[in-house]
Amino acid sequence: MSKDYMSKEERQNLLALYKDLRVADVRDGMDWNMKHHYGTVHHEIRPLYRTRAVGIAQTSRYIPYQGEIPKMAPDEYTEWAKWYYANITNNKGMKASEPGDFVVIDQSGVDVGILGSNNSLQYFSQGAVGFITNGGVRDTDELIMQEVPVWSKFISQKMNQGRIQFDANDVPVNIGGVVVHPGDVIVADGDGVIVVPRKIAVEVAKYAHQELKSDKAGRRRIYEAMNRELDHTVI
Repeated sequence: MSKDYMSKEERQNLLALYKDLRVADVRDGMDWNMKHHYGTVHHEIRPLYRTRAVGIAQTSRYIPYQGEIPKMAPDEYTEWAKWYYANITNNKGMKASEPGDFVVIDQSGVDVGILGSNNSLQYFSQGAVGFITNGGVRDTDELIMQEVPVWSKFISQKMNQGRIQFDANDVPVNIGGVVVHPGDVIVADGDGVIVVPRKIAVEVAKYAHQELKSDKAGRRRIYEAMNRELDHTVI
């Protein structure tokens, strides 16, 4: 079932409009709509590896853990950790990821790998196209091997328990200086991440395609002058 803030038709149309656009093209499209100082996520949030993803924002917010960590033996800690994940960081919204979702996590800067090789792969298998967090990610070797597209502020070795707790789903969040609303369009590649407000997404795409078309034509002429074989970036 599509998210209640967007019809299935609108969702499909936006994904189709942006599927071939690069971050640079979308940045240009934002400029053409007088959004010169909006949308570009801070460059400190970077991809784990060279890849790209286009999707519709599905937002979640976490905050620092407000409780106490009880003193316990290691075996007791195992049970406490299970309780913690079931009750403190359990996020039912993330489990509802659907095709085209770009999972956006505001983790309040807490040094924890809230995204890892297990949960990210699960959401990816359900159709989530990419992940971005203003905090940490862990199990990065496996994430790269599994080709799960993740953009994060840093890499963290730490688990959730005793550090972070779930707060809310489908709310505006601040990611790298950009307010991301559920339903916004997110484009991410080697140049970073850009967020397009849903209400101007169609107009932004129009001028982004204009600039992409111009760029392709210019580089194709250079390819031809060099007798270089044409590739998908100029066709």
